[in-house]
Amino acid sequence: MIQRALATCLACMVFTTALQAKPNVLIITVDDMSADSIGTYGCPINNISPHMDGLVRSGLRFQHAHVQVGNCMPGRNVMWSGLYPHNNEVEGFYQVSQPKHKHLVDLMKQAGYFTAIMGKTSHSTPYHPYPWDAILDTAKDGANYDKKNPAHFGEATARGIEAAARAEKPFCLMVNVSDPHKPFFAGESDANQPTMIVEAGDVPVPGFLFDDPVVRQELALYYSSVSRADDCVGEILESLKKSGVEDDTVVVFLSDHGMPLPFAKTQLYHHSTHTPLAIRWPGATKPDSIDTQHMVSAVDLTPTILEIVGAEVPKLDGRSFASILQGETQDDREFVVKEYNENSGRSRDPIRAVQTKKYLYLANAWSNGTRVFATATTGTKTYRRMAVLAETDAYLAKRLAMYKYRVPEEFYDIEKDPDCLDNLIESSGHQEIIQQQRERLLQWMKQTDDHMLECFKNFRDAEEREAYVLAKEEEAVSRKKRTSPQAKQQKIFTITLPTPITAATKVKYRVNYDLPKSLGIQGIAITMKQGKNGERVERKEAKIQGRGQLVVEFNIPSNPKDGRISFATWVGAEFDKNIQYYHTDAIPVKYLED
Repeated sequence: MIQRALATCLACMVFTTALQAKPNVLIITVDDMSADSIGTYGCPINNISPHMDGLVRSGLRFQHAHVQVGNCMPGRNVMWSGLYPHNNEVEGFYQVSQPKHKHLVDLMKQAGYFTAIMGKTSHSTPYHPYPWDAILDTAKDGANYDKKNPAHFGEATARGIEAAARAEKPFCLMVNVSDPHKPFFAGESDANQPTMIVEAGDVPVPGFLFDDPVVRQELALYYSSVSRADDCVGEILESLKKSGVEDDTVVVFLSDHGMPLPFAKTQLYHHSTHTPLAIRWPGATKPDSIDTQHMVSAVDLTPTILEIVGAEVPKLDGRSFASILQGETQDDREFVVKEYNENSGRSRDPIRAVQTKKYLYLANAWSNGTRVFATATTGTKTYRRMAVLAETDAYLAKRLAMYKYRVPEEFYDIEKDPDCLDNLIESSGHQEIIQQQRERLLQWMKQTDDHMLECFKNFRDAEEREAYVLAKEEEAVSRKKRTSPQAKQQKIFTITLPTPITAATKVKYRVNYDLPKSLGIQGIAITMKQGKNGERVERKEAKIQGRGQLVVEFNIPSNPKDGRISFATWVGAEFDKNIQYYHTDAIPVKYLED
């Protein structure tokens, strides 16, 4: 018996040593949060983020870290493939069923790791479901976790760690916090109250927005959601601490891109991509250390993690910065390249950007003076307020035009103008540095085989740019026809259009629905659009269940673009996985004088 006990003890010691030789990896992301929304990166709201700040201070934080993309699915696929979007093929919000690359999941499993995920699951891999060892989006009883409930993040983290222990493997656990992604904190009626409820009068108004009561109220809900994200991170870290393996775990923390408001999310501006990146590597990083020398980006994360755990690093676009974490320096870290291709509605708006610590250059291939940029922030109250005020405010009219139409090239002095308000592309004193950024971008396109290369070689040729964008738009349309979920959609609703549709009036749009019991409660989104190209005006969202009628009111613009209005309706948790989608034809609008 004693010999058997000794043998068991020795086996445990061998297993423990093996685990210690391979550190665990805990990756924590927050969704749609600008870097300067937390205290350690400059947020002036006292104690808005104690848990995130504590984590940042416990390791090495990067002052000049950026993500590649200003929206979720393509951005996260850069992080966990180590490849730029044009090389991992996830350029928008669609699945790539047969990827040519190995994902972080595959590489960590090959290295002997147990892989698990909670939150943003379908957006974190090229297709879904991906072969994680565990997907922790549901509780033990099978009910879906509430992705705004901090306790659920703590519970999922504990379960992931326990599952890895049962498998006798070190873990690679990715926990993706949903806040402060919209919907924001909803006030007293919200089931998930944050530790801090931020008042409108206390919010810092970013320079890329404008000070207005409506904007402040939306920012107050955003910052309250940042506080709730911090609560979630606190629960995750508490579960790690209770597990007893905190000292054997590398923790990676970042946001996927900037706040979901105009000029941040779905863009490549400074505040669109600047992320709070901190890594705690026990035995390697020094507490409360800051790197202000190197520029690193999301494409570098996968090779860095692989090097930390001693796994094989395949040939990737990204480059490991593990040696920086150990106190060394690296050359050729003077700039990062950023890339945008497509939004969740499959609208193609190609952008490339080069950013140094001081300057940002952007090449907007899509901008032709009339095409409207399709961004996720058009449905926000802040955007709608800007559109109203722009009718009488010359400054906001100029900002609105830039938001919608942009110009082919932009150049900003980030040190003086981090909010990107003063476009210096025509500045005679900056032409030499602008040309340097163009040359850097051109060389990067050649090195990474970017499909925008030929267009960029002749970028001042408007016809060349337009031909490139139209070709990419056609690709998106063709892909949508091949992969559209509408082929297998259920018919669960019909719509009744308001008649007549008259400018500057309020109309009622009716949706009659009949959901099978098996579908439970589903989200429904109804978007009013204007113009021949379907530019979004306003989106309304609700929840439906069973059989009934939903009546939604819209205010018809006084002068809708092209004199036409249309409506799009879809039901489901996400657009790409909608149960049914219907888009009306463009409807001519009547005017009162008619």
